Amino acid sequence: MSDELIRVLLADDHPVYREGLAMLLASIPGIEVVGTAATGVEAVERAAELQPDIVVMDVTMPELDGIEATRRVVADSPHIGVVVLTMSEEDSTLFAAMRAGARGYLLKGANQAEITRAIVAVAHGEAIFGPAVALRVAEFFAGPSAASDLGAFPQLTPRERDILSLVAAGRSNAQIASTLFLSQKTVRNNVSNIFAKLHVADRAEAIVRAREAGLGRT
Repeated sequence: MSDELIRVLLADDHPVYREGLAMLLASIPGIEVVGTAATGVEAVERAAELQPDIVVMDVTMPELDGIEATRRVVADSPHIGVVVLTMSEEDSTLFAAMRAGARGYLLKGANQAEITRAIVAVAHGEAIFGPAVALRVAEFFAGPSAASDLGAFPQLTPRERDILSLVAAGRSNAQIASTLFLSQKTVRNNVSNIFAKLHVADRAEAIVRAREAGLGRT
């Protein structure tokens, strides 16, 4: 990272918000906006080209969603810190972003001080969440069934466990695909793998097993 400036790339498909945020950040000493991107694909390409210190990444974007774009940016350039800035308050989106490699997560509506603090913190190697998001993370891990969530079904992959939790919450494959930014085919394949690993015959039996283990909290 530059000793003087934190170089930032902004990725958001809404031009008014994107340009407004660019102007806001450009006015802050120590931060330089080196570029913007309007799609997930463009975010990945511009990150590779510009090598910023930070990418501020929206989740819902055309061509490639922000979760997958984050995964590709971090895989290509591990030194780049990604701060997700999104409207989504879904726990599944938060944890998907974390697994993709994001080191910051803020909700749109965060004020200038919160955004600046997150950019500076992540640029210095920290992980940071906005106040509302941090509370959700704390509540998740402090919940009465958090331990059983984390220790249940060790034979499942993290993605399979996420999908099983949503199955237990009564979500359809289409809803799960939308929530986790996956194709319905990927969800179907994972659900089949879950049934095989748990030795259950159908969705109803999987739901019973999952809820007994504490998954599927609403």
